[in-house]
Amino acid sequence: MFLAVVTFVLWGMQAVTGAWLFIAFPRIGWKIPVGVLPVLLTAFILFGMSYTRTHSGAFTGALYYVAYTWFGLAFLAFCVSAGSVLVCWILQLLHLSARTWLGPLSLTVTAFVFALALWGGFSNPQVKRIRVTVPNAPKMTIALISDSHLGMGVSLSRFDKALQKIEDENPDAVFLLGDIFEYGPNMSAYAKRLKQLNPPLGVYGVFGNHEYYVGYDKSKTLFREAGVHLLENETAELSNGVRVAGVKDARTAHVTAQDVTNLILQTETQKPLIFLSHTPIYAEEAAAAGADLMFSGHTHNGQIFPFKYLVKLQFPRVYGLYEVDRMKFYITSGMFYWGIPLRFLAPSEIPVIEVNK
Repeated sequence: MFLAVVTFVLWGMQAVTGAWLFIAFPRIGWKIPVGVLPVLLTAFILFGMSYTRTHSGAFTGALYYVAYTWFGLAFLAFCVSAGSVLVCWILQLLHLSARTWLGPLSLTVTAFVFALALWGGFSNPQVKRIRVTVPNAPKMTIALISDSHLGMGVSLSRFDKALQKIEDENPDAVFLLGDIFEYGPNMSAYAKRLKQLNPPLGVYGVFGNHEYYVGYDKSKTLFREAGVHLLENETAELSNGVRVAGVKDARTAHVTAQDVTNLILQTETQKPLIFLSHTPIYAEEAAAAGADLMFSGHTHNGQIFPFKYLVKLQFPRVYGLYEVDRMKFYITSGMFYWGIPLRFLAPSEIPVIEVNK
């Protein structure tokens, strides 16, 4: 059923784009842009997505980027084309002819959007500093790593450059918020580089949904080799007295609101507490139980606008710093991307949280 839905959506997006091209430029005919190309390109994308999950090598890497990139570009082309069709219909209702100029304009807009999305995807994440005040907490700097989706889609070289930026910030602690490794070769090499992070208060992390998708045991091996203290519905205390509580992925591992409440209530309430959850839910329960800070990822801030508005249908908070009662809650857009190596109006980031500074 999932494959059928994905196939229909892929074909439908490209068919709409082809239909708009035929409307705007009728001389090209409809058979190739509406009939042939959507079918062939859909088959190519599906083949690329499937093949790259079971093979490795230079050809596989190139196929990954071409197939997934076209998936994202097809979505953006659909958005521009659908908007153009809507504008064309409105102008026709007003008895205005727009075909002669709207077609070329839509191609210009599409090219501009493509360029921005490609630039956003292949650019390295930038450090974003967020200052928060937490009563009774010591001064500290925290770096967050979330949704890096390492492996086939993100090279070790790119990951190394991102970690260098974290090391330049000299954080006191580093927190991993899940969806760290996706699939592909050299998992141990990524873990080895991650282990080189040596903040004085340690590296702690939680699983995201993709840790379960790629294999629970495999994901635990990555965290262990990287020297990450994995928190699975557990708490730990940093050497500066701050408590850290982390849960399994709420949706995948079926963590309930009561689980979150019980976990936080079992800690020493007089000490500051940081709550880590990959999926940005249960903020109200965490705040009510006594958490001072909460960090989440998962949403990618939509990754490719306007997909953000579909994400908002699932989560009331998608990106940025929020205040829930007295608790500060930051949701990051993630270090890189999932699958589609594009970012449009939703840049990746490396959040550096400055507490009481």
